[in-house]
Amino acid sequence: MAAEAPPTTALPSPTAPPAAAPRDFSHVWRALRHHDFRLFVVGQSISLIGTWMTRIATAWLVYQLTRSSLLLGTVGFAGQIPTFLLAPLAGVLVDRLDRRQVLLWTQALAMLQSLALAWLTLSHRITIAEVLALSVFQGVINAFDMPARQSFLVQMVEDRADLSNAIAINSSMVNLARLVGPSLAGLVIAASSEGWCFLLDGISYVAVIVSLLLMRVRVARAPRGTSSLIAQMREGWTYVSTFVPVRTILLLFAIISLMGMPYVVLMPIFAAQVLHGGPHTLGFLMGAAGVGAVVSALSLVVRRSVRGLTKMLPIAALLFGTSLVLFGLSRVLWLSLLLMLVTGFGMMQGLTASNTIIQTLVPEDKRGRVMSYYTAAFVGMAPFGSLLAGALASRIGAPRTVMVTGSCCIVGAVWFWSRLTAIRTDIRPIYEQLGIIPALSPPIDVGS
Repeated sequence: MAAEAPPTTALPSPTAPPAAAPRDFSHVWRALRHHDFRLFVVGQSISLIGTWMTRIATAWLVYQLTRSSLLLGTVGFAGQIPTFLLAPLAGVLVDRLDRRQVLLWTQALAMLQSLALAWLTLSHRITIAEVLALSVFQGVINAFDMPARQSFLVQMVEDRADLSNAIAINSSMVNLARLVGPSLAGLVIAASSEGWCFLLDGISYVAVIVSLLLMRVRVARAPRGTSSLIAQMREGWTYVSTFVPVRTILLLFAIISLMGMPYVVLMPIFAAQVLHGGPHTLGFLMGAAGVGAVVSALSLVVRRSVRGLTKMLPIAALLFGTSLVLFGLSRVLWLSLLLMLVTGFGMMQGLTASNTIIQTLVPEDKRGRVMSYYTAAFVGMAPFGSLLAGALASRIGAPRTVMVTGSCCIVGAVWFWSRLTAIRTDIRPIYEQLGIIPALSPPIDVGS
């Protein structure tokens, strides 16, 4: 499970405690006091390392089989397009079903997918067609897994005041795995083959399945009412498309996902051709991005409130885009590693902040559907970006490709900044209702 919203009723106030104890950092890990969330962190920490190993191993395997940047992009497209197509339907089903049961099924199926990759690779039967087919299968799983996991997070944290902290800890966990997984994958591939990465990933799913089975959460299934699937899909779309803060955040991250995120599929080319290295170089590059992402996530863990996160979104997008442009210019390993660190920081700062804001704003009865659109914006646009990046790289080269896509992310950051006033206007009443910010004093009635 990769890495990665209170109801409309009144919730415990997530505002910061008084400033009388500025050196008290007990709030930093406060979400871990919840039993189910602790289990989630343990299981996921193990499983996600395997997930990142598989991502790197798949990219390297495709490159070794084909030596084609276009096919690198094609495999990325095949693995992510099902998420884009199925996300709206998946969101409705997540709102209707027991989210823990959905996650148990997705994790079991993902384990089978990794074990199939391992068997085919270790037996030297793997072909690019089989990689494509298994990538599509994983994409179908992710379409249901990601909105279910994001929506289930709020059920594991009984005190909603701890939700933003739980999201930040979850992001830290994802990126610690992102730091360890690629580096470990590079070592394993150099010592043996990609198949062992797939096998270790398949085994790692046991940890998260056990953690889900041990959870105590007992949440009643959401009432289905009389609405059909189509009506509920339409209701979710209407909410997302008309509520300015959610719509604008999702549009920004659709741009980032389309133009910026696909830099990952080009990393084997940078490692082998631009920086003249091998699988260990690929691991170092991805590990550097993981370090930046971990630092970013930890900076959000120490925050006491969601307040002030909105302005971080365009800043994070600007950092992300600028570092990609400069990375395209670099031909030196140490500078490329430094720029990957900044890239990881900007990417994770934006993703975690946007997730926290959306989860804070969205009503519980629409959570699965809204998070499915978040999944579509974050993951679903990436296949088109992977295809675009692969096609561009085959024509103008990988360095120029990331310079072009990074520039588009900078444009997106400037556009979002121009919309900040309208976003804050719509967010303020909700934050006041939740106690995140103080309510404005009502006008004085001089006649009373």
